[in-house]
Amino acid sequence: MRIRIVDAFTARPFTGNPAGVLLLDDAFPDDNRLQNIALEVNHAETAFAHRLPGDGEADWALRWFTPATEVNMCGHATLATAHVLYSTGAHEGPVRFATLSGVLSATPCEDGSITLDFPTAPLTPVELPEGVAEALGTEPLTAFDTGPNIGDLLLELADETSVHALRPDLKALSAYAERGVIATARAENPDLGYDFVSRCFFPNVGIDEDPVTGSAHTALAPYWSERLGRTDLTGLQASRRSGRVRTGLRGRRTLLTGRAVTVIEGELLA
Repeated sequence: MRIRIVDAFTARPFTGNPAGVLLLDDAFPDDNRLQNIALEVNHAETAFAHRLPGDGEADWALRWFTPATEVNMCGHATLATAHVLYSTGAHEGPVRFATLSGVLSATPCEDGSITLDFPTAPLTPVELPEGVAEALGTEPLTAFDTGPNIGDLLLELADETSVHALRPDLKALSAYAERGVIATARAENPDLGYDFVSRCFFPNVGIDEDPVTGSAHTALAPYWSERLGRTDLTGLQASRRSGRVRTGLRGRRTLLTGRAVTVIEGELLA
């Protein structure tokens, strides 16, 4: 079984968000084996995909596992999987994935990037939970629930500097959302090529800080599109590895565009 490590939402190795990708010959093995492989890979997500019969609504079945659990949606590992399909010749043109979040699609672009089509996260304003400011280390301006697919608490901070400076208490932060917390702010200088900045902390699924989170941008896109008055934006995720996600709000769907690069390819022996 071939296994690849792909850096997603970047064109440069050792930046963006790394994901393990395994293309399976047959149906998924048992969940315990999938989870053990993801734990061994030990990246934020490992994606497993297998081809489906050609007469259905999807071309490939796709699942994602963190080192600790299976997740309902993952943007960067979907981008990484599409990149592997295209770079190996396993698939050409738009590809449809059957997932726990319904059918998600990926389309190759002429410039070498890939566009994902994901459901837009429903945003519901909520009262700022007691204690979240102390856990985060700063007082948020607003708080929103992001719905069942991603299960995060979205918090806008006062400015971009506050997002960069975050050093949260992750154990305390884990109490406030199913998956974790998205902290975001408007870009201080849009001339640098991005409109908003974010960081994502997901201690409940075994990820202290995710380098670049595609799924979070299905919530960030509608949030900032409403405030900035534009449907097409670029987000910078300001983790140590960093990466950029181009977003396009299309009503109930959000387009996520980025690049990916394979950095490791090997064989799974166990």
